[in-house]
Amino acid sequence: MSLKLETKAIKAALGKIKFRTQAFINGKFTPSSSGKTYAAINPANGKKLADVAACEPADVNRAVAAARRSFESGAWSRMKPADRKKILLKFASLVEANAGEIALLDALNAGKPIVDCVNIDMPDTVNCLAWHAELIDKLYERTAPTSIENPTMIVREPIGVVGMIVPWNFPVQMTAWKIGPALAAGNSVVLKPAKQTPFSAIRLAELAAEAGIPAGVFNVIPGFGSVVGQAICRHMDVDMAAFTGSAEVGRELLRYSAESNLKRVILELGGKSPQVVLADAPDLDLVAANAANAAFWNMGENCSSGSRLIVHRSLKDALVKKLIGIVKDWKTGDPVDPDTRMGPMIEKSHGEKVMGYIETGKKEGAKLVYGGRRLLPDSGGFYIEATIFDEVKNSMKIAREEIFGPVLSVIPVKSDEEAVAVANDTNYGLAASLYSKDLSRAHRVARALRAGTVSVNCYSEGDVTTPFGGFKESGFFGRDKSIYAHEQYSELKTIWMQL
Repeated sequence: MSLKLETKAIKAALGKIKFRTQAFINGKFTPSSSGKTYAAINPANGKKLADVAACEPADVNRAVAAARRSFESGAWSRMKPADRKKILLKFASLVEANAGEIALLDALNAGKPIVDCVNIDMPDTVNCLAWHAELIDKLYERTAPTSIENPTMIVREPIGVVGMIVPWNFPVQMTAWKIGPALAAGNSVVLKPAKQTPFSAIRLAELAAEAGIPAGVFNVIPGFGSVVGQAICRHMDVDMAAFTGSAEVGRELLRYSAESNLKRVILELGGKSPQVVLADAPDLDLVAANAANAAFWNMGENCSSGSRLIVHRSLKDALVKKLIGIVKDWKTGDPVDPDTRMGPMIEKSHGEKVMGYIETGKKEGAKLVYGGRRLLPDSGGFYIEATIFDEVKNSMKIAREEIFGPVLSVIPVKSDEEAVAVANDTNYGLAASLYSKDLSRAHRVARALRAGTVSVNCYSEGDVTTPFGGFKESGFFGRDKSIYAHEQYSELKTIWMQL
C-alpha cells in the first residue's frame, strides 16, 4: 500500500497493520524448533508489538540446509541472468507496491520517524533491489592474454550460501543493501534481522517468494545475535558472512570464521565521522542545515553520523548559533506523527547508555550549549533531546567513542592542517564531510581525510552507484552498494584450456 503522510491516513493504515512473527525457511513460515518466542517492543511507548519466534541453532541448520539445496539445484544460481533479473525486478515492484506497510513496520519497530521511512528508506530500498537486478545481464566476463593454444576465461560465479546479519537502525534499507547484490549474483541467503526489528525483513522474504524467487533462496531467521548470529557465522556450510553493526561484534564474527571453515567475512562497522568546516566555508546556513542533519538524522543512530564538527575557530560561534536555531524547530515525539523529526532511542538500555555519555561530556569539561535532557518520560519511550557540546577536545570520550545517539561534539581548530589531523585522529574511518569555497583546497583536504566516503559542501553517503564502507575499524574487506558490492558476493574463477 502507499501511504500519505497525513495523520488520518496513518491512523487508518495502523489499523490494518499485520506483524509476521515466524521464521521464513524454504519458502514457508515456521515457528522456532523449540516453540520459544520473545517480545518485540515499540520503542515509542515500551509496549509489546508481537511475540516473535526466538530461533535457535536447529533453525539455522534447517535454513542453511534449505539454502544449500536451492543453491546446488541451480534453480536460482544457474538461472539465465535475464530470467533472474526479471524475477528480482518483480520483487522490487512488489516491495514498492507495499512500501507504505513496510515503512510503518519500521516506524513502529525501530522508532524511526515515518517521514524518513516513507521518503528515504523505502525509495532507497526499492532502488537498490532494482539497480542490482538490472546489473545482472550487463556484466561481461573476460579472457586472459594467453597463447592461442591456451584460451583462458576469467569468470565470476556465485559464492554459495551467504549468512547475513543486519542492524536495527535501518532495518529494511540495510537488508536491501545486503540481499540486493547477493541474490542478483545467484547466491542463496540466510538472513538474521536485528532482534529488535524483525518485521520488515520477514515481510521482504514473503514478497520475494511471491515474486518467484525459489524456495530456500531467501530465508529469514529472527532471534538473538548471541544464538542465531553466532550459529550462522560458525556454520560449516555457510560460505560467506556479511554483517553491519558494532566493531565489537565484528571482531567476534572474524573469530567465528577462523574457528570454523574460514568463510569469507565482510564487515561494515561503526564510525566517528568528522564534519570539517574550513575558514572559507560557503554560506553558514547551508553548513548548519547539513551539519544538523548529519548529527541528528535518525536520532544519531547512524554509523556515518557526523558526530564531530571540526570547525575553524573564526566561524565556530556563528555556526553553533545557527545549529541551535535549527534543532530548536525539530519536533521530538511519536514516530508515526508526520511532523516528528526525532523519535525515541531503540530501547531503554541504549537510551541510558547515551545519557551516560552526555554526563561524561559534562564531567570532562565540554560546554553543553543545547539539549542534554531526556524528553517525554511519561510516554514509555526513551526520548533524548538533540544535544550539542562546544569546546570539545578530541581526546575526550565523547569525541572518541561512537555514541550512536543525538550528541554532537564541536571541536574548534585554527588551520586546515589541524582540522585534518583532528579528523583523522580516530580509530574509525567510515565517512567525512568538508566545506570550502575553494575547489583545489577542498580536493586536497578530501584526499587527506581517511574515510571511505568524503562529501564536499554537503552531508551525503552517495547513492546506489557508489560504494559504502570504511577505513580502519569502520570496516573489513567489503563495501555495500555499487558494482563492488555485487562482485564481492561472487568468486573469481580462471578456466585454463589446452588445445
